[in-house]
Amino acid sequence: MPADDTRLRIAVDVMGGDRAPVEPIRAAARISRETTLDLLLVGKREVIAAELDRVDHRPAQLEIVDAREVITMEEKPRAALEAKPDASLAVAMRAVAAGDADALVSAGSTGAIVLAAAKLLPRIPGIDRAALAAVYPTRKRQSSDDPFALMLDVGATVRVRSHDLVHFAYMGHAYARAISKVARPTIGLLNMGSEPTKGDAVLRQAYAWLDEDPTLNFVGNLEGNDIPTGGADVIVCEGYVGNVALKMAEGVSEVFKGLGKQAFKQSLLWRLGLLLLAGGLRRLKHVTDYREYGGAPLLGFRAPVIKAHGRSGEVAIANAIKVAAKAARDGVCAEIERAVAGFHARRDGSAGC
Repeated sequence: MPADDTRLRIAVDVMGGDRAPVEPIRAAARISRETTLDLLLVGKREVIAAELDRVDHRPAQLEIVDAREVITMEEKPRAALEAKPDASLAVAMRAVAAGDADALVSAGSTGAIVLAAAKLLPRIPGIDRAALAAVYPTRKRQSSDDPFALMLDVGATVRVRSHDLVHFAYMGHAYARAISKVARPTIGLLNMGSEPTKGDAVLRQAYAWLDEDPTLNFVGNLEGNDIPTGGADVIVCEGYVGNVALKMAEGVSEVFKGLGKQAFKQSLLWRLGLLLLAGGLRRLKHVTDYREYGGAPLLGFRAPVIKAHGRSGEVAIANAIKVAAKAARDGVCAEIERAVAGFHARRDGSAGC
């Protein structure tokens, strides 16, 4: 992997997302001013060139790669990828697969990103199920000063086998070490109870393998209430469960926002209380703001892929590019590959799991 930023090149799908192409292009210009990263800006050449003319940037660090088609948020991902081989997302993904870029960032359709990666990027040997990780805020954890923890999978793979969950643990371990700089991140297995005997055969076998793995700091089974309270730096689960947990957390957040607004309107006492809490609420907003953490990693491939929030603006996409560069520079994918190879060597190919 590249040793420093001057040798890193990140492919950016500038046509993906609700605020494309203006915000991704402005993010790229910002990155060119603030870092030594090289970027491939993938999209309609004339649109990119015209927008770059409006902002201050360093042309030597930005290369335009023409892509004449766009996959929108409303399209069905599989059909769109088949119908639009020259879509910006597909062209950017092929650039990474060919080694012309070290990582990819897109704020486009999550489904399209997952499918494009599965179709075009080489997987890490031994892994046949990728994982989309969600970064979420927790109560302060003893194991880390980072306010964010990681949960995976949250939607790339619906159902999993025992060794897939172990692979997810390696993915989360490597990502937390590189991005959050946690030397030995704690790993938890999401289950219906804390006892090792809880869950079905898949979860019980995964527990046994995780518990005996010398490379992981496994803390055991975690329940749903352990997600926001900071039960572990990394929580692993199958995509169906992770997606439901993530969407419920997002819904609860929206409910509390609505209740706060309603209370502010109806009660003088509530208004005074909220004013006293204003500083804390601003800090909470800062911690939970998706613009701060950049995006969600799609792991399991031989190059980093970062899915930025669909509503991402300049700051959020710039942070996603920095996260992608950090993952590439620190060899996240190579670390996952070594851990998976070691696991399969110990398990003699994991036959029957």
